[in-house]
Amino acid sequence: MAIVKRGSRPIVVDGCHYRWTVCRKPTYSQAMAWSPLTFAVERVEPPGRAILVVRLSSAHPGNWVHAEATPVRPAMVAAAIRQALVRGWQPDRPGSPFVLDADLTL
Repeated sequence: MAIVKRGSRPIVVDGCHYRWTVCRKPTYSQAMAWSPLTFAVERVEPPGRAILVVRLSSAHPGNWVHAEATPVRPAMVAAAIRQALVRGWQPDRPGSPFVLDADLTL
């Protein structure tokens, strides 16, 4: 599984190139603020390897109930990548998505 290039943003963390994205439209569960905002990260080279899925503690900015939302910023993405690497994410190996529950308020 790979992240689509269109709509994704590049980021360099500790000399490694990654691509990250947040779904523009929330899922129904996110729109009702029942589930948190998530974003996905993958290493650019080699593509198609293990994806990092980061679940934040805030609501999706596009939620319908006006719950407090925090935008995802590049500093948050970099912090999440570093946390995931410490916790065992291996972005250069194939495998199922690595899920990281993070409270990143940078």
